[in-house]
This record gives sequence, structure tokens and C-alpha cells, in this order.
Amino acid sequence: MAKKRSKRRTHLGAHNPAAPTAVTGHINTKDPKSMVIRMGAGEVGTSISQLAADVRRVMEPGTASRLKERKANRLRDYVTMCGPLGVSHLLLFSRSESGNTNMRLAITPRGPTFHFRVEKYSLTKDVRRAQRHPKGGGKEYITPPLLVMNNFTNPNSDHTSKVPRHLESLTTTAFQSLFPPINPQRTPLKSIRRVLLLNREQSPEDDGTFIVNFRHYAITTKPVGLSKPLRRLNAAEKLLKSSKSKKGQLPNLGKLKDISEFMIGGENGAGYETDNTSGSEYETDAEVEVLETSARKVHSSNKPRQAQNEDGSDDEDGDTGRKDNVERRAVKLVELGPRMKLRMTKVEEGLCSGKVMWHEYVHKTREEIRELEKKWEQRRKDKEARKKEQKANVERKKAAKEANKQQQQQGKKGQQEEEEDDDEDMEDYDSDLYEYGYDGDDKGFDSEGLAGDAEEQVNSKMEEDGEWEDEEEEIADGNKQGKRKAFKK
Repeated sequence: MAKKRSKRRTHLGAHNPAAPTAVTGHINTKDPKSMVIRMGAGEVGTSISQLAADVRRVMEPGTASRLKERKANRLRDYVTMCGPLGVSHLLLFSRSESGNTNMRLAITPRGPTFHFRVEKYSLTKDVRRAQRHPKGGGKEYITPPLLVMNNFTNPNSDHTSKVPRHLESLTTTAFQSLFPPINPQRTPLKSIRRVLLLNREQSPEDDGTFIVNFRHYAITTKPVGLSKPLRRLNAAEKLLKSSKSKKGQLPNLGKLKDISEFMIGGENGAGYETDNTSGSEYETDAEVEVLETSARKVHSSNKPRQAQNEDGSDDEDGDTGRKDNVERRAVKLVELGPRMKLRMTKVEEGLCSGKVMWHEYVHKTREEIRELEKKWEQRRKDKEARKKEQKANVERKKAAKEANKQQQQQGKKGQQEEEEDDDEDMEDYDSDLYEYGYDGDDKGFDSEGLAGDAEEQVNSKMEEDGEWEDEEEEIADGNKQGKRKAFKK
């Protein structure tokens, strides 16, 4: 009989890691979470639906990747679920009646909300088609991307500029809060696999525009200073350890007599190429030194350790468990997509509602701003008054409900007591004491059971003496005479 499988992944006895940091490097339960939503579902069209799906891939792993929207869903439905799910940001894609594509970045639960118009965009599939060697679909999306922001603050701006300084800092803080912060001392380099670049286009003159270019890249690295044959051998060694198809990716050494011919590029070494001598040099964005750690054997006994110390192979600090290797690697960015050109049009104080803090096209004078502030203050007071009234109504209804509940309980209790009294009266009525008028005195009391037993003994004695037959005849004659008299009458 097969052994019954015990579910260990979801129960208390499961051997799960204590914290997600052991798997991903810097993912924590307190990290920001987002939801990318297309408002109107099928009404926005297939292109915007695909754009929302691509942005979800960018925001992984701290986003709802499998969120399904419906036409009947409203913004209130999503906002209601933000608190229980711990969602901190909402990215809302919609299409206006004029055909413009809009994106809203809202911070829950109280705002602010940034309104952007998507002037241009390219989907991920379009970016991949334009590349000769596209990259993606691997382990890049396990960890959050590295956020790089450029030109978000203008050194010449102040509170009187068309784009005030406090708006620039607020926008910078909003985008920075989309992803968890990175600790350079604790974050492993292998966990940084993607880069999200947000570049603000600085206008030569202060025309009041705030345009942001959205780019998404994957980070690839390759060792520098190695010949092409050696790089191919390293790639083949990694390929042999993997489960991928090896067809056409391993070097063909069938026509060579020795491995040296492959390494030097022929018999005379005429085909030997490095990064410096090759015609197609590897295009890099930068070259960095990566500190890789390799494990070494730790000796359990003292003798081999002493012998190793005599040879001077150990470090001065006595750390024999790790060996540090510094390797120069070329860093290259491969675009993953999507691309967007965002133009900020409006900033609201609340969550998709509230006082307008900044508008690109509508500008108010100081008097108009004061009038608007008075209106918002009056709205706030009315809202607080409605809240107090609603709270008082709720308390009043609760008190009335409790009083009604207590009355019902008291009524049920009194009814139960009356029923118990009636049951006691019926028991007294059915008892022998009640039938014979027993008043607590034992004198003159005779039980029906004892009288019946005495009568039965008398009848049995008459049967033995033969007197019961004469008695039966007299009873029978008496019954006949009685019937005749009744008939005559």
C-alpha cells in the first residue's frame, strides 16, 4: 500500500524559510506592493490591456500578476481591498473618450494621485522583435528591479516656477516608494537582474511640462580578457550542467587533432583572437570588478591544518572556509520593454479625488485659490458633520437593538417560568394524592391498588368453594330482567 502523502507546504510543520530574504535577497513583507489595473476592462482595447500586462511584469514580484478585472468593477472595489492585502500603490490605465491613453499613479490610502498622459508607448513584443538577440523569460523577474532616476529635480526651480520644487520632490518620493530600498552592504549582486530607468526631459525654457521617459532593461555580464574559444568552452561547461537543449551550442571539435588547435585558432596560431584583437569587440556599458567567493574544504583534524599553516597557504585571519576571487566582467544592458513617454498633467491631494495641487493647463490666481480652499474647508466640515451624524445613528440603532434583545430575553424567561408552573400544576392534578383529596393526613387513606388486590383474593376464594357459579347465574338473571324492563318502558 502506498504511503499517504503529508501536506507540508501549507501546514505548521512545513520546512519553509523563516524569511523571504533567504530566497530573493531583499524581499520583505514590509516592502511596497502594487496593483496594475486597466479601468473599464475590455473597453480600453487590446493594446492598452497588453501594456498593463507588460507593466505588471516590470513591477514583479511585488504586484498582483494574475489580477482579473471586470467591467462591473469600480475603483472603490480595488481601494477596499488595498488595506487587507497590504497594497501601497495603484497604477490605473484608462482610455478617454477622445482616444488618449492615461495612467494614474495613486498612493493608498490617502493619496496623492499623479495623472499622466501616455503620449507614446511600445509593447514588450515590439521591443523584442526589433532586437537581434532578445532576452527575457528567465529569472530576471524573481527580484525587484534597480530604480535609476535622472533629472527629476531642476537646480534652478523654486516655489514660483511653473513646476515648483516641492512638486519635483513629491514626484521623486512617489516613484522611489514603488520598489523596496536596497542595502549595498547586504544585497547580493546576483539578485540585481533588472534596471528601471526613469529619465525626465528637461526643457530648455521653463514651459511647465513634466515629461518622463520609461525604460526597462536586463543586466547581462560577461568575463573580460578571455579569448573567444575559452569563452565558448566556459559556456559549454555551464550548458552541460543544465537541462537545456545542447544542439548547435557546443563547439565542434571533430575536425581538429588536438584541443590546442581550437584554443590558438589553427596550426600556426593565426586565428587566435581576444577581445582586443577581434574585429567584433563586445560592446559594453561598463567594466566592473566582481568579487566572487568560492567554497574551500575545511579540515576537521588539527594535523592537516598545522601542515597547511606551515606551508603558509592559510590567510592571516585564519579563514579557511572561503576564498575570494576578483574577476573583471563587462556589463551590458538589454532592453526588455515596455517603453513609455509620460506627460504629467495633474496632481491631486487625495486618492483619485480631492484638491488639485498642480495642473499643467489650468492656472489659478491667489484669490481663486483662496476661494477654492474655502470651498474645500466647507466640504471637509460637512463631511465631518455627516460622519458624526452617521456615527450617532449607528450608536442609536445599536442601543435600540440591544434593548429589544433584552426585552425578548426577559419575555422568553417569563414564558418559560409560566410553563414550568403549569407543568407542576398538571403533575399535582394527575397524582393519587390529588384524586383522593389528600390533605396531608394519613387517616382514612386507602390505595386503589390495595383495594384491587383484596377484591381479587375474595373472587379466587369463591371460585374454589363453588360459590362463584351461583353468583354468576344471579348476575346473569339480573341483567336479563333489567333489559326486559328497559324494553317495556
